[in-house]
Amino acid sequence: MTSLAEARSATRRFGAFTAVNAVDLAVEAGEVVGLLGANGAGKTTLIRLLLGLVRPSAGRILLFDAPPSRSTRARVGYVPQSLGLYDDLTVEENWRFAAAAFHQADLALPDHVSSWQETLVGTLPLGVQRQVAFAVALAHQPELLVLDEPTSGVGPLASARLWEQIRADAERGAGVLVTTHNMEEAEQCDRLVIMVDGAVAAKGTAEDIISGRTVTEVRTEQWQRAFPLLERRGFAVQLHGASLRISTEPRPVAALLTAEDVSAQITVVPASLEEAFVAIVTSGTAPIRDAVAHPRAR
Repeated sequence: MTSLAEARSATRRFGAFTAVNAVDLAVEAGEVVGLLGANGAGKTTLIRLLLGLVRPSAGRILLFDAPPSRSTRARVGYVPQSLGLYDDLTVEENWRFAAAAFHQADLALPDHVSSWQETLVGTLPLGVQRQVAFAVALAHQPELLVLDEPTSGVGPLASARLWEQIRADAERGAGVLVTTHNMEEAEQCDRLVIMVDGAVAAKGTAEDIISGRTVTEVRTEQWQRAFPLLERRGFAVQLHGASLRISTEPRPVAALLTAEDVSAQITVVPASLEEAFVAIVTSGTAPIRDAVAHPRAR
């Protein structure tokens, strides 16, 4: 199957700095691919490469099986972190401008944003601005959606509505590439690609990413005392209810708590996606972990 967007050993250097390093990535029709990574991992630069906004220093970029161009970009709906809207234009004016740019001048403003049609975009709440940005990006029924942190700064309800739209577009056959820092959102993706220092460190389904990874769980009535003890020793501790979860083996945890006279039940449990993600990004760039036998898994 031909990919809608594809990076083949794509590299982008800015002087001596390598922002994207030999990345392979593909997005197919009808799937949602989540692009994850810490700030500065190279996600936005990779997106700009895929859209042809910057050129690769090495490797190859294909958009609809051809080098990115004005004609291939016309088949893409793009929502950047900055939203790509004109703050000093109304919602209606932003819509008309985008519709005309894609030769869809007769399209009516969607009902869910029409109540703000006379309002300047810059005066709207961020959640409403994101709804408008989605509407504008979808005006021409794109075959590929590229969304850079689409729910950043919005509340849970607005975020859920945006993800309903993302899934609906994938179900109609569009491919979606989305970046997010929210692991609950990441779990809604069909496949994940995790970048560390410009390179792909892991990829696959959420289950593939988690597979085989474990954390140490500590259950103790003295958790309020145990938490700072572990944290001061440099352990990355997370509180889940009244239990503590630490991304390390149980032996050093048990030794510390025993030495500090903290009675605890210590077990090894499967990691969550967030814990697996943290383990990957904090371990530094490593050989790619790829548990996927097929390019697409649901």
